[in-house]
Amino acid sequence: MQLEVQWFVSALLSNNLITPDDAKVINRELGGEPDLMTFAQDFLNRITAELPEDEAQAWMTQIQQVLEFAAAQAQTGTPPPDADQYAVDTEGEDFEVQGAVNALGAHVSQEEMDEIFGELRGVGSMSEEQAADYMKRLLLALRDFGASDLHISADAPLFIRKNLNIQRIDPDWNIPAEDAEKLTYSLLTEEQRKEFEENQDLNFALEIHPSRFRASIMKQRQGISASYRIVPDKIHTLEELGFLPRDARTLERLLDYHNGLILVTGPIGSGKTTTLAALVEIANKKREDHIITVEDPIEIVIPSKNCKVTQRQIGIHTNSYRTALKGALREDPDIIVIGEMHDLETIENAITAAETGHLVIGTLPTCDAANTLNRILDVFPPNQQAQIRTMTAGSLRGVVCQKLIPNTTGGLSICYEILMNTLAVSNVISEGKIFQLRASMQIGSKSGMCTIDQNLLALFNANIISYETALGQMRDQSVITQLQQEQAKRVATSGKKKRR
Repeated sequence: MQLEVQWFVSALLSNNLITPDDAKVINRELGGEPDLMTFAQDFLNRITAELPEDEAQAWMTQIQQVLEFAAAQAQTGTPPPDADQYAVDTEGEDFEVQGAVNALGAHVSQEEMDEIFGELRGVGSMSEEQAADYMKRLLLALRDFGASDLHISADAPLFIRKNLNIQRIDPDWNIPAEDAEKLTYSLLTEEQRKEFEENQDLNFALEIHPSRFRASIMKQRQGISASYRIVPDKIHTLEELGFLPRDARTLERLLDYHNGLILVTGPIGSGKTTTLAALVEIANKKREDHIITVEDPIEIVIPSKNCKVTQRQIGIHTNSYRTALKGALREDPDIIVIGEMHDLETIENAITAAETGHLVIGTLPTCDAANTLNRILDVFPPNQQAQIRTMTAGSLRGVVCQKLIPNTTGGLSICYEILMNTLAVSNVISEGKIFQLRASMQIGSKSGMCTIDQNLLALFNANIISYETALGQMRDQSVITQLQQEQAKRVATSGKKKRR
């Protein structure tokens, strides 16, 4: 906690206006190292939230006097005598923030997994029913082991992905093509087998109570290959997924709009589906509307609460995103959720729906906010792009772009950037000056925006990621300088503790 903030809190404590625990909570929710004005404004917002204007103004006058006192005392360079009551231990504080993958849990040991993997070489002697039972045990165990994916490929070692890293199972043994086929076919229905034989590819949702998996099967040179993505068994809140409290509140405010376009973006495997489900669940609880989702496949089942939630799966309940969107508009929806906006017609229909009184939430596999806007525009022919820019500038509500990075506990945490469609951002989009978006985001913190580098710094300040991880991901030299300064403070503080 900065020295000015310490003196500010000390003055509030002496007047019984705050408790040490309250100070720690505010400090944590503001990212771990807020400056004096940010801390003071947050405190003021809390105590004046329900007050009439004249009383709120009186509080502002008093807080201004405390600010001046704190700034003056900080000039002495010494902390207040009661600083230990609310000081934050940067080495030991535990922030209740999970990564999207870590939220799946890890309750099975490596030894238990090795025992299950050891049965792989016996697949050839299993009946189809035994192979199905083995696959179910394997997938459920991997879920509790904390893995995110299982890959089976003919004539190659089986491998899993955990915390973004590949782990080869029995690397000296290639699974025979007939064994790979037996394991894969054992979980398919007759209809799915027929579809796979006809199309050579198959994507479907697999349910093994109480868990769900997203499965993809294809044929390749050596035989059959299959991948199984492990889906979270419950809908997590934004904070549980790793969004800092202040940013979670920003995203929640987007769900107050009754029309417009909200985009969740990021590379494959970045947790977009879980973030999308978290946003839908917020609306499901706080609104009384009709929500229609279109997914390929349905991964996370969302039970209706205050809203009526209708979930449709491509290939089962509808033929394509295009036809599903057209059909959805005739079903009196308030919110339309699109699992993937991947072609011109889907994007065009989504923007049109957002303009005509619906709140549309969709995903795109893009790496940052600027690329997201370019992706939307580039799918259209040149003679339509000016019109689409204008439509997007008017309908866009916000963009959150995310990815997963290693955290300090050995797992993964989410990092992200948030773009809000302010007047300045709208002008940038309509004028086609997408290259100016980053500058707008850098100075748009009051509107809830942040760049990926600013978020990395906040995650470092909150002790969620290491200095090395933050530095390796950053590109903005000004933020890198801030990171290095914070690291220098920590090293200096650690040295003082050791000398004591």
